Amino acid sequence: MKHFNYIIIGGGLAGDSAVRGIRELDKEGSIAMFSMEADPPYSRPKLSKDLWQDKPLEKIWRKTEKREVDIHLSDRITKVDPEAKTVSDQNGEAYKYDKLLFATGASPIRLPFGGEDIIYFRDFQDYLKLRELTEKGETFLVIGGGFIGSEIAAALTMNNKKVIMVFLENAIGERIYPKDLAHFLNDTYREKGVEVLAGDSIESIEAEEVAYLVKTKSGQSFRVDGVVAGIGVRPNVKLAEETGLKVDNGIVVNDHLQTSHKDIYAAGDVANFFHAQLKKHVRVEHEDNALKSGKTAGHNMAGANEAYTHVPLFYTDLFDLGYEAVGQLDSRMETIIDWKVPYKKGVIYYLEDGIAKGVLLWNVWDAVPAARSILAEAEKFDKQDLNLDLVMSRIEEKE
Repeated sequence: MKHFNYIIIGGGLAGDSAVRGIRELDKEGSIAMFSMEADPPYSRPKLSKDLWQDKPLEKIWRKTEKREVDIHLSDRITKVDPEAKTVSDQNGEAYKYDKLLFATGASPIRLPFGGEDIIYFRDFQDYLKLRELTEKGETFLVIGGGFIGSEIAAALTMNNKKVIMVFLENAIGERIYPKDLAHFLNDTYREKGVEVLAGDSIESIEAEEVAYLVKTKSGQSFRVDGVVAGIGVRPNVKLAEETGLKVDNGIVVNDHLQTSHKDIYAAGDVANFFHAQLKKHVRVEHEDNALKSGKTAGHNMAGANEAYTHVPLFYTDLFDLGYEAVGQLDSRMETIIDWKVPYKKGVIYYLEDGIAKGVLLWNVWDAVPAARSILAEAEKFDKQDLNLDLVMSRIEEKE
């Protein structure tokens, strides 16, 4: 049985960052990575952003193989024995480990129809499939008005494709943005040429010879050349559950990213960690958390004793609009909005019991450190203090 000092289950950003973290402290230890994907680690956010803006494809690769890693692609770990400290893969091969990382990420929620005709935009192969369709097709259906749906709809439109968006909510990003901003996005997308069918859902998708016939619950029907769905994800926790790890909306970890078994760690989308500023356990499905938690897990697997106290940022790009944010964003929370230019530039504070728990910087850039510092001291601010000037003053202090 082959033995590795470190085994990583998952070939995404968190897994790659764990390799980097390990190598910063342990140059010689043997590492194996098992990934269900056919491709080596890459920067996932670029699939819905950079690659649609004619940025070079080679920039997405993380080059994990240069760090002396035994990478197993298209290979699923099917069993973990934490007592024997072994894992077994789909081929029946067993491997022994000293430290193990679950970086298993999340999988797209799928519709009960459509099968393989729907592209659930999640990985590099999904990007290739959609890109190929755009080379011969002109009209595309995007299901979902959240992060992936809004980004892909914008990307396709900017590549001169006709896009029809269908989503259950009344407005794009309704679960995150205040009502008026979400409806502003509806108007913006329509002005850009997107057909926005809010408050509707897909009833059926039928493959025809060269197109797809789509029918909505409201009775509309149309033909498209491709269908993309971004309706959310679920953490990949089945293997963790079978291993006997504590699972609750992800794999529960302590402040060192250890699971309920001390030699097994978890990082990235699948990890439910204690958020230092929100003061509660959360699961974050964004790049920054994957990068930072993966590296911290790698350090600790290699013998460090680091607490994960990073406050993750997240961001999106929507045509010429975009934001960076930290903390908790939920449109059901109390919000304080201060626009420098209405809907074009400003800050939104999300409050719980009168205390800021999230900061969204709308077209305000290079201000994440300022937003983090505000959250760290949130209890000392009265509501009238929460405005764009507060952010800008913090930026000036940092300079």
